[in-house]
Amino acid sequence: MGAARLEIGGKNGKNMQTGIIGLPQTGKTTLFNLLTGRTQPEGRREDRVGIAAIPDRRLERLAHHYQPRKATPATLELIDLAALTPAALRAGTGIQALREVDALVHVIRAFGEDNRPAAEEIRELEFDLIFNDLTQIEKRRDRVQLDLKKQKSPALEQEAALLARLQAQLEAEKPLRELELTAEEEKRLRGFQFLSRKPILYVLNLDEAEAAEMGHALERHQIQLLLEAKPRTRGLALCALLEAEIASLPEPERLEFLAGYGLQEPGLVRLARVVYDLLGLISFFTAGEDECRAWTITRGTRALDAAGVIHTDLAHHFIRAEVIDWQRLLEAGSEAAARERGWLRLEGKDYIVQDGDVMHIRHSG
Repeated sequence: MGAARLEIGGKNGKNMQTGIIGLPQTGKTTLFNLLTGRTQPEGRREDRVGIAAIPDRRLERLAHHYQPRKATPATLELIDLAALTPAALRAGTGIQALREVDALVHVIRAFGEDNRPAAEEIRELEFDLIFNDLTQIEKRRDRVQLDLKKQKSPALEQEAALLARLQAQLEAEKPLRELELTAEEEKRLRGFQFLSRKPILYVLNLDEAEAAEMGHALERHQIQLLLEAKPRTRGLALCALLEAEIASLPEPERLEFLAGYGLQEPGLVRLARVVYDLLGLISFFTAGEDECRAWTITRGTRALDAAGVIHTDLAHHFIRAEVIDWQRLLEAGSEAAARERGWLRLEGKDYIVQDGDVMHIRHSG
């Protein structure tokens, strides 16, 4: 099973990473190629790194309005790892790259002949993640019990109780992401990097003949009910072959091509949106004649911290943030007109930035 890493700028410059995994010949590397604009066949043996821009129609419309010298979208850093195998995952070796990511995307083959049922592949992967975590927890519990025999402490006793809960969850063949934990418990677990705790997106890679009915693909492949109502779990269908055709077309022809399949936007855009949702990410914008740019932060970020993502000096010398929703800005036609209508607001450092906000930071620096 290979893997790729998507790296997204997050709160205070912290990079949010998503690992893409998939068995050989699932189209995972094709997806990597499409996102990065590189070409490399499936089955290669070396690891690769690539950068992909995230399409965002909001940024495109802001750039059309301002006509800036440049428009800078949010980006993904992908590392396509070739060395990971199912055996390695079950043995717990060679999987450090997966431990370091914040979410997982599992690409499942649903094209060609002799495909395994998607639901079967999902259950098998889930079992592997659970088994790996269970092995790690059992070892840690043994160590904690030894430490408790030497010297009891509230911290060790709390950890022992939490580990017992986690082990019971895994022994019931349920992933840790389905277990409700407090913020304090989440903090305690951060260093373990449990695989089954990570949010996960299952991507069904369809045959082109099935692309016109993409909206019902998860039901047809009997995985809709399997994923329904599961915490921090999503499913998405796309056709990598179709995405390659879309990418090769001139910009004006892409929407017409998509419409022929009953689609409004490329699957790669939908994939980025779901990854953002899984990781709790949003985008805000800075806009002007020099540059229009999308910035990625975690949901719930304060204006002061968002300013620090743009530049640390802006956070140090922060006074106020001028804020307006991107649609209202375009509707008003200019910042001056938006200010006259009372749509351009002044917010303090504790303002919680919303998805789609356009911000200008007032500072004393």
